[in-house]
Amino acid sequence: MTPDTLEHRAHRALDRVVDPELDEPVTDLGFVRSLTVDGAGRLTLHLRLPTSFCAPNFAYLMASDAKDALTALPGVTAVTVLLDDHHDSETINRGLAADAGYRVTFGPEAEQDLADLRRTFRRKAHAAAMERALTRLLRARPGLSEQALYDIVLGDLPDDDVTRALLRRRAATGLGVAPTDAVLVDDAGRRPAPADIPLRLRRARSTRISIDGNAHFCRGLLRTRYPDATADRTPGARDATRRRHVS
Repeated sequence: MTPDTLEHRAHRALDRVVDPELDEPVTDLGFVRSLTVDGAGRLTLHLRLPTSFCAPNFAYLMASDAKDALTALPGVTAVTVLLDDHHDSETINRGLAADAGYRVTFGPEAEQDLADLRRTFRRKAHAAAMERALTRLLRARPGLSEQALYDIVLGDLPDDDVTRALLRRRAATGLGVAPTDAVLVDDAGRRPAPADIPLRLRRARSTRISIDGNAHFCRGLLRTRYPDATADRTPGARDATRRRHVS
């Protein structure tokens, strides 16, 4: 793919669209089935998921985010996003084409607003990213106790992919990203009492393990359903980071 073409920029834009539950880009996961661009700046994106019964709200959120990301690109005149092989494909595709929004698309079935859903998963993603950074720090400093994490600030973390991922998650949830901001905080930015840190860290670790385990499971399901999924997948830097720091 030639750099700086609209097709190349479109693929890079999709790198920023994440599965809300797995906290990984749809490109890394292999969810992008195809992306075509015509000479008039019209883009057509086909998405696919590991099963036909993936939660409709997750599916709609990813498809909607993908459409927004592509529509924002300079030179794009029209975007069509189609979700393939899902039990709600017809409903979702019709809603996306009309820019109807989630609640209008699903009507009474829309139990939760997409903004609330997005906030829930951004908080989970932050907890997982925070745990990765702090667990790595504990391994790098054998004499550092869990209670001592109370005093660790963002400036104490190395400048690498793990820390940058944490900073992105903090920014997405509205938390501070200054070097003097505490690393170990709750969703509201509050530090736990030192005595509560081991429990808080275990809960964050449980969230991280659940996210990583679900991502591995979904990749397996996708490969079973679509044997070509591995070839279509676009591994990102995050893959190597997870392999080094998630065990």
